[in-house]
Amino acid sequence: MTSITDPNVSDRFTSAMEEIHNKQLKAYGEITDATTELCQSHRQFVKSALDTCLKKCKDDEMLFETIQAFKRDLEQKSASLKEKRHAITDMISEIEQKEMQKDDIIQKIEKLKEEQVKRKELIESQNKANKDRLRNLQKARLVFQDHLGMEIRTILSKTQSANGEKLQFVFRNINPLDQDSAYVVTMGIKEDGSYQIVSSDPMLECLPVLESRLQETNNLPAFLANIRKEFISQARR
Repeated sequence: MTSITDPNVSDRFTSAMEEIHNKQLKAYGEITDATTELCQSHRQFVKSALDTCLKKCKDDEMLFETIQAFKRDLEQKSASLKEKRHAITDMISEIEQKEMQKDDIIQKIEKLKEEQVKRKELIESQNKANKDRLRNLQKARLVFQDHLGMEIRTILSKTQSANGEKLQFVFRNINPLDQDSAYVVTMGIKEDGSYQIVSSDPMLECLPVLESRLQETNNLPAFLANIRKEFISQARR
């Protein structure tokens, strides 16, 4: 062991302390350099992280705006689709209504055709009945006008229409006291082709009964013969 009285001890101690101090300074410098490097690295990392966050935020904002735009576009398309659905529903309803109207029109047309056929048959039947009545009138004319002095007159209304045409049967040689005295029956034809007794002069109480019998038999000569008999009977009372 070296004695502290050694004159070189102090130098060696100083040299050792300086060496330790230099080592510590070196270690401190290394620590400082490492700390500085770490600080710079940390700043770069923070800056990079901040830049990344800012970029991420910006991207998120753009994504949010895109989502909002898509959402608005979807809402518009949904509203447009809803309107189109309503329009399609209205159109379908209108088509169904037109189809119903079409069916109704077809039914009406078919009904009109049936009515037209029935009307045609009725007209043909009435024409045939009128021809039969005309033949009866001609027979009655031959029987009564030529043999019994009956006169047939045609009376027209102001409109000169077929419905306004009436016939007057004027009987004479009824009253023995006045052979020229006229006894008149006025009659027409209804829309259905049946006879209609309008009046008689003088008035016969049995006229409704004779008219009803004429409707049943359609025998005009027999009706006129019965009318003549009633006029004769009334004139002799």
